[in-house]
Formats: sequence, C-alpha cells, structure tokens
Amino acid sequence: MPRAEVVLWLRLLRVVRQRKLQAAVQLAGHGLTLPQFDLLVQLGAHPGISQQELADRLFVTKGNVCGVIDRLAERGLLSRQPDPTDRRVNRLALTPAGQALLEQLLPEHEALIAQLFAALDPAEQRTLRRLLRRLDRSCSPARKDAPHDPHPRRDPPCHRNLR
Repeated sequence: MPRAEVVLWLRLLRVVRQRKLQAAVQLAGHGLTLPQFDLLVQLGAHPGISQQELADRLFVTKGNVCGVIDRLAERGLLSRQPDPTDRRVNRLALTPAGQALLEQLLPEHEALIAQLFAALDPAEQRTLRRLLRRLDRSCSPARKDAPHDPHPRRDPPCHRNLR
C-alpha cells in the first residue's frame, strides 16, 4: 500500500491532469494549445516582456518558447519589437487581435476552474487554499533547503489571489 503522501500526490496530479485535458479541448476549439494560452496570459499581464523573461515565467527554455512565439506571431496575435537599448533582445506584446482573443478566453477558462471547485463548499475551498499555500511556501526559495530560482515568477493579475 502506498504511503498516504504518495496517494495525495497522485490524487493532485490526477485532478490537474483531468482539468488540463478539459482546458486543452476547450482551447483547441479556438485553435490554441495550453502553452500558447499560457503565453498569451503572460503577455497580457506583462506587455513588453523579453523572450528570455517570458521563458523564465513559463519555466521553459528560450528555445522552447521561440516556436510558440512564431506560431502566435504568424496568426497575428503577438508582435515582436526590437529593444531600443539592446538589439539582441525582442520585446513581445499582444496585438489587438491577441488581446481580444485573450479577453474572450479568460472567462471561459475561469469558468472551467470554477466548475472544478464547485465540488467544494466555500469553507472547504478556504481550507484547501490555506493548505496549498502552506505546501507552496514549504517549497519556496525562502527555505534554506529549497532550490533557488534566479528568475522568480510574478503571477499575472488573474493569479494574484492565489497567495
């Protein structure tokens, strides 16, 4: 019999995997993938971000994010502008079409998340939020034994209430 902690971990992964699959289906209806949606959300929250900063926020390499950027740029959803002080750097921003698509997708995505948490009453949601916050903090760089992230992630506005 697996330890209780392992069962909890597997249950969390299962819930996340199921919701990611549902989100992927929802986004596919708009011709997007989850990584593309994540990128749009980050650009909506941080206009003018560099490709490296974006990769850091998405926890991927700059090389991984380039293909996603290329596909979204080809669709006219984002623009690249050279940094005025460093020609090696591109600054990224949503185009009006990208902003409009993001504004359409966010309520749909938030409704999918709300559907998940509707299984819990408000008190249970508060308890879960408190417990997850404690777990999150136990892994934070403030702990001496936690790995250090040289580029800490700042959450977009729609995620700021997670703390």
